[in-house]
Amino acid sequence: MPTTTATDGTTLHYRVFGDGPRAVVLVHGWMTSGAVWDAMVEKLDVTGLRLVVPDHRGTGASGRPASGFTLEQYAKDVLAVADHAGAKRFTLVGHSMGGQIAQWVASEVPARVAGLVLITPVPAAGLPLPPDAAGLFRTSPGDRAKQQTILGLACKQLSPDSLEGMLKDAGGVSKEAIEQAFDAWTAGGFASRLAAITAPTLVLATDDPFLPPVFLKQAVAGLIQNARMTHLPGPGHYPQVERPAETAALVSAFLAGNSAQA
Repeated sequence: MPTTTATDGTTLHYRVFGDGPRAVVLVHGWMTSGAVWDAMVEKLDVTGLRLVVPDHRGTGASGRPASGFTLEQYAKDVLAVADHAGAKRFTLVGHSMGGQIAQWVASEVPARVAGLVLITPVPAAGLPLPPDAAGLFRTSPGDRAKQQTILGLACKQLSPDSLEGMLKDAGGVSKEAIEQAFDAWTAGGFASRLAAITAPTLVLATDDPFLPPVFLKQAVAGLIQNARMTHLPGPGHYPQVERPAETAALVSAFLAGNSAQA
């Protein structure tokens, strides 16, 4: 399993699927690891692609530091993995907080990002939650019942097996990662950077109760110059787990349509 080192010395683990010339980096969100992509990856035709799937710090097989759970450091971590994987130019597929991180990366190194797929992304401006929800989310480390409540609020079509897999994954995320990353993604604070993004961008909205399509159109797609929206009705916040085949098809269609830019 390939690993590299972050700018602060943290070990970063990632997986690679396929050996094609086009690199696609899958950036996961909060309270999960790179395993959140597995169901979608199984449905994706990787012909011509090389999928790079990192585990963020504090998750999966990556190191578990006490700090560094900021959007800027996460972006640096993604770039460290891309560099180690030999991906000079790549498409980013980011989900939730990972969609927020992908926006940061695409604004930081626009020349390296060939395309951007943002799946139910947290806006660059952040997403403040009501006090009761914020309290639930921030006090959820190691608490299976709270994590199950969060997934129950967020998802609409999660099978029992998928729920169990996500709870197992969430249970392995460090306390520091859950608490500090929650503070980072809710605060956001970098909407002014989005004007720097040049990559063709697809914003995938669902029937997510936290990030409805009208909101994503205004808060994400409306701020990125080459962005378009699509709506996948039915699933909630985790379409790559709730509806992996349909999500894979939308990602594949974007990649096919964007091949000239790769």
